[in-house]
Amino acid sequence: MDFVTSSYAMVLAAIAQETKQIRLTSTLSIISTADPVRVFEDFATLDLISGGRAELIAGRGAFLESFELFGADLKNYDELFENKLDLLLELNKKERVTWNGRFRSALHDVSISPRPYQKLLPIWIGVGGTPESAVRAGRLGLNMALGILGGDPARVKPLVDIYRAAGQAAGHDPSKLRVSVTGHSYIAKTSEQALDEFHPHYINYFSYFMKERGQRFWVSRSDLDPMTAPDNVLAIGSPQQLIEKILYQHELFGHSRFMGQFDMGGQSLSKIAAAIELLATEVAPVVRREIRKKSKNITNS
Repeated sequence: MDFVTSSYAMVLAAIAQETKQIRLTSTLSIISTADPVRVFEDFATLDLISGGRAELIAGRGAFLESFELFGADLKNYDELFENKLDLLLELNKKERVTWNGRFRSALHDVSISPRPYQKLLPIWIGVGGTPESAVRAGRLGLNMALGILGGDPARVKPLVDIYRAAGQAAGHDPSKLRVSVTGHSYIAKTSEQALDEFHPHYINYFSYFMKERGQRFWVSRSDLDPMTAPDNVLAIGSPQQLIEKILYQHELFGHSRFMGQFDMGGQSLSKIAAAIELLATEVAPVVRREIRKKSKNITNS
């Protein structure tokens, strides 16, 4: 009940019918407790429906409810993810698969269909804060989707460094080791408006699932003020503040994608739509221009 849907591939397929350009991705697919064959087939189908716009973020998840729901043993937390990720990658690379693992039946020269529209589905590894996850993503040459919920992004820069070092040590092309940064977001015309509108929904969002887990959550409206500074990852504020935050993070991470979670805690559709429009019309063009300018200057120098 914490989130809008558990059937994300189906929702993304519906979105695919109403859009033409945006990428469609899970955030995230908990493959530890899901069948990688079903996950792959769902996203290959989504890729066909969308004309090659599907992506997949695989991760272990921040919560543990799915283990009991799908009959997985929490004692196998790490091994489940490693084993099932291995199968998912095999399914992505080969149309006919032979594979054997501990946590599902073996596959013997099985033809997996449908195949995606793209040659390979882009697969990202969701990383919340553990160095082991960053090393795994780099070692496998997969993209890393970094989720940060608060604080100075500089504190997690070592994860990006570890990821890139592991990727290069494993012989992967550094230019193909992509990083995305994900965080809670809201934009309004002014900082005050953004914080005033966001605060009650931020409380609703965290209070609900913290209560479900026997904990309490509270921050005052004034507690949010420092979070609009460039060195705080919470992407809340005016368009100019969002620009400064994303560019500050780009200096740290050199990431290629920012993903903001805009809808939380019962915000109205009209406010979410207005925030997304500000992102598209006032934030994204400036960020792209500044990054292109920086890249051009580096190339010329």
